[in-house]
Amino acid sequence: MVDKWEGKKLPDVTLESSDGMRVHLPNDASGSWTLLYFYPKDDTPGCTKQACSYRDNLEDFGKAGAKVYGISSDSLESHKNFIGKFGLTFPLLSDPRHDLSGPLGVYGDQEWQGRVFKGLSRDTFLLGPDGMIRKVWRKVDPTKTVAETLDEILKAART
Repeated sequence: MVDKWEGKKLPDVTLESSDGMRVHLPNDASGSWTLLYFYPKDDTPGCTKQACSYRDNLEDFGKAGAKVYGISSDSLESHKNFIGKFGLTFPLLSDPRHDLSGPLGVYGDQEWQGRVFKGLSRDTFLLGPDGMIRKVWRKVDPTKTVAETLDEILKAART
């Protein structure tokens, strides 16, 4: 099923980055493939598996000409601790006001162990070099999403 965001331009937003920079999207993503993966919380089991998997495969994303950004509602301080603890080698962006996750439908009601709460779902967006959203994955499996996204970038880069 095609997500309603596929084929559309990413909303204009500026987010603080763990590397001390401000990332202006989609402008800072133009010219290369860019993967934006949203995750619920720093230093939790599923989010750690997902982040470490991107870390371990970052060279392959680079060879494919793709940038990778992880995005959550966590603070920059939390991001820096998460990066330090697990040796993450790509920037994490902070979206505490849901400036990007809200419009994209990532932030909202979530359910875990029978509890409903407001938070981020584990969704991933692939931007083309033109800043357009080429592919969306919703509620991904943190152990499988890295291979799926890399395959999609490699396939798209060949066309």
